[in-house]
Amino acid sequence: MSAIRLLVLGAVRQHGRAHGYQVRNDLEFWGAHEWSNAKPGSIYHALKQMAKQGLLIAHEVAPSTAGGPPRVEYEINDKGTEEYFSLLREALRSHEQKSDMLSAGIGFMVDLPRAEAIELLRERIAGLERWRSAVTEYYLPEEGPEQLGHIGEIMNMWVHSADRGAEWTRGLIGRIEGGAYTFAGEGEPFVGVLAEGRPNPFATGPHPEDDG
Repeated sequence: MSAIRLLVLGAVRQHGRAHGYQVRNDLEFWGAHEWSNAKPGSIYHALKQMAKQGLLIAHEVAPSTAGGPPRVEYEINDKGTEEYFSLLREALRSHEQKSDMLSAGIGFMVDLPRAEAIELLRERIAGLERWRSAVTEYYLPEEGPEQLGHIGEIMNMWVHSADRGAEWTRGLIGRIEGGAYTFAGEGEPFVGVLAEGRPNPFATGPHPEDDG
């Protein structure tokens, strides 16, 4: 599952309508270009592709001042919103997600009700525990990786990864249960996008003329 779809849909949804550079700017503000495939080319391609797939509505709003094609703003529709929440829930629930998908899910988790976010994260812990149990049918951590030769280090790494992943997830659940953050239906959410015209201190390049 690609994180870029969740990231782009979520960024457009937070704005209501956004052109490609706004989406890119938001994701760079999050540092997503460092921990995911949210590079400029991937972002613009995802916007155009999801518009073709009927997940986003493309609006031509103004001609380019550089003489190119009109600027395009994108708006999420009902189908796109359904896809967004499906991707978000799977990102939080599945223990098999890559780190970029989990990171994207954490970034948008407050779009869900608090209780649902907690339940999805508990499902993630259960999946990690099942996976760990399957691994330890072949490898016993207390006996050390040497029991399988150097290949045992692979099992050792993944068992430690499962343990640390479950520990981190329990900590997050504890903070959420303790009242951290503002979730859907609880009031004004934290605004994680840049206002129009606000400079991005983490931008990776000059502000281009955006054609969508």
